[in-house]
Amino acid sequence: MSDTTRDDEKLVGIVLVSHSAAVAAAVAELATGLAGGGPTAPVAPAGGDEDGGLGTSSELVSAAAAAVDRGAGVAVLTDLGSAVLTVKALLAEGDELPPDTRLVDAPFVEGAVAAVVTASAGADLATVEAAAAEAYTYRKV
Repeated sequence: MSDTTRDDEKLVGIVLVSHSAAVAAAVAELATGLAGGGPTAPVAPAGGDEDGGLGTSSELVSAAAAAVDRGAGVAVLTDLGSAVLTVKALLAEGDELPPDTRLVDAPFVEGAVAAVVTASAGADLATVEAAAAEAYTYRKV
């Protein structure tokens, strides 16, 4: 969704995998919008199946990961069970995703915001993953 980085910037890319194309796109828009000014890490939604219906698509995930890969790694966040399984299958195949692609265990919305903000600040993949995972501790009341 966001491609406001310069080609020479090595920011971690973020892929948001949802069973719904609309949800993936909306979370990508929210996360990039909250990242603030300056360069924004590349973010791509990968939602729904190839026909626009509900589901997940390994092809859409692979294409999104390739689109955001800037050489600093790719963090993939998912919404529900089979999205996780789709990403795990791609990682197991070994050649379907860019090198240094990680499935991040984080809440989808809060984790996406934390990942995009942290990646946009130039953090490495491990730091982006940790920031997204830390979103599990955010309390709302």
